[in-house]
Amino acid sequence: MIVSPHWKVLIADDESIIREGILSSINWQQLGLEVVAEAEDGEEALELARQHNVHILLVDLNMPIMNGMSLIKHMREELPDCKIIIITGHDEFAYAQAAIRLDVDDYILKPVNPAQLADVLTKITKQMASSLEKEEHLQMASKQIERNFSLLRERFCLEWMDGGLSEVEIREQLAFLKMPDRAPSTLGVIQWSGNSRGKELLSERDRQLYLFAIENIVEELLSPYTLVKFRDHLGMLVVLVWEPMPADHFVKIDAAVQTYLKISIATQFLTDIEGVTGVSNVYQQARTSLYKEVHLSPFVRLAKDFIAQRYSNPEITLEMIANEMKVSPVYLGRIFKQEVGIPFVNLLTHTRIKHAIHYLSTTDMTIIEISEKVGYDSQHYFSTAFKKVVGIAPNQYRKEGSMQS
Repeated sequence: MIVSPHWKVLIADDESIIREGILSSINWQQLGLEVVAEAEDGEEALELARQHNVHILLVDLNMPIMNGMSLIKHMREELPDCKIIIITGHDEFAYAQAAIRLDVDDYILKPVNPAQLADVLTKITKQMASSLEKEEHLQMASKQIERNFSLLRERFCLEWMDGGLSEVEIREQLAFLKMPDRAPSTLGVIQWSGNSRGKELLSERDRQLYLFAIENIVEELLSPYTLVKFRDHLGMLVVLVWEPMPADHFVKIDAAVQTYLKISIATQFLTDIEGVTGVSNVYQQARTSLYKEVHLSPFVRLAKDFIAQRYSNPEITLEMIANEMKVSPVYLGRIFKQEVGIPFVNLLTHTRIKHAIHYLSTTDMTIIEISEKVGYDSQHYFSTAFKKVVGIAPNQYRKEGSMQS
């Protein structure tokens, strides 16, 4: 609701009879106006205008010390929103026209006609009220935008991923939504099938709780970086990260979700992004890769779930899983490599190592404790496998990680 404003008026004229005539001829209260001061020269008028922060100045052009033209110039610099009405005689009209070019709002000829002055003041107060109402609506809209910033970012990102925006449109939106004005360094897509432990069906409420928990883990692990996350049209979590980050952060996300939530997620993080218009192509690539992951054959998906849930068992083998599924180990091994792209034992090793990375980075557990927790009977065997996958020994990895932090 717009509150009726109270506008402050200053009358500047070196003739007291003119000032008194103006003051007594107008019903100021009825117009929502108050004459807060009078001045008899330009210098005094400028000081009073500053002091009262006036909204309307009635000014005679021919005043001592500082004339009306000089006063108007100062007013336009110091109080640019103040409305200025010139009071001028017929013989000063050419002078008044020059003043009008200084962006004055209206003029009144001497002797001042009360009805004409009332009309001018009415017109100007309506203009000010309209401007104030517009400003208040814009402020309300601005506050609404601030409150819904995350929603606006999500809507923009969905459009961005669809690939229908030009480079100019993308950059304008990035600037408006206070996002970095360049392509992200990394784009990640994370998908969860919606099952807990690979068996029981969940209610929609529980499913949403798991999804929010996954988002919280992602946000916590990537908190040092500038990122935006949102869910796409298929419900997959999309993460955009602007600073370069170590590759093991991708592994940490997967491992943390398995450790804390006891569920398996499919992730795809890509870093080769060419410009802001190339983001949608990278997103499509990541989504396609995850689509293939989701459409694995039932035996292969069960084998992957088996690894995700029982990687800590040192006795887990392809034969053990094949026996539980009542299929041939040769058959399971063949279709596993065909669909996943790597042998069963390689995925088992990578799963164990990514969990080891998580424990090395987030706990004070000893190397032997970690090796046992991720399914290795021998610390030596664990260290050998770790170095083969990561490139350095577990102790060195922990040391370098603590130095970086």
